[in-house]
Amino acid sequence: MRDFAADLVAAASRLDQKPALVGASLGGLAGLIAAGELAPGSFASLTLVDIAPRMAPSGVMRVVGFMEEHVDSGFASPEEAADVIARYMPHRPRRGASDGLKSYLRQKPDGRFYWHWDPVFIRNIMSARQGDPDSQERQSAMLSQAAANLTLPLHLIRGGSSDLVSEEAVLHLRQLAPHAEYTDIADATHMVVGDANDAFSAAIVDFLGRYHSSDTAQPQGTREL
Repeated sequence: MRDFAADLVAAASRLDQKPALVGASLGGLAGLIAAGELAPGSFASLTLVDIAPRMAPSGVMRVVGFMEEHVDSGFASPEEAADVIARYMPHRPRRGASDGLKSYLRQKPDGRFYWHWDPVFIRNIMSARQGDPDSQERQSAMLSQAAANLTLPLHLIRGGSSDLVSEEAVLHLRQLAPHAEYTDIADATHMVVGDANDAFSAAIVDFLGRYHSSDTAQPQGTREL
């Protein structure tokens, strides 16, 4: 994760102004380390999308298990990938192989379609979880320290039905960073953007509009959408 965080810091350093960083899942973890450990002051604000220092182990394994499925074998077509997503998220109406889904896939010379994520990275996570029961505790401690270091505007958006970030995890983050704002999006799971895009967008626009359009904007505490 520190490598992903270092990439974020490098990208931010090339911009004309500090970016407002919005990170979902792994992107949020990388953003937390980047802003709270590697290079404080590199970002104008940080929004964490259904991610926190303390995550439910069962939820983590479910997400990583989904990412590992077909990581080596790929799919015969984007439609087959859409079927896998439908099984992973039965609460959603089934969606076909849209252009949005196709952008997450790449076709290799063998003619099959593969997710963009790195198979080695996924296998390393699975190996660490299975071979080292304490790995998640160490990761949580690292992320907690990074969160405690944050002074920039911070916004946590949680899926109300998330199996990864519990209400206790939210409380823990807000104890580490009392200035953090919190938005709970009802009926959304860990995949907040796909489950409730309108509510997610409203929360993002509200936060960014207040912190990046005025120097006098004040935190709003907890919001439910």
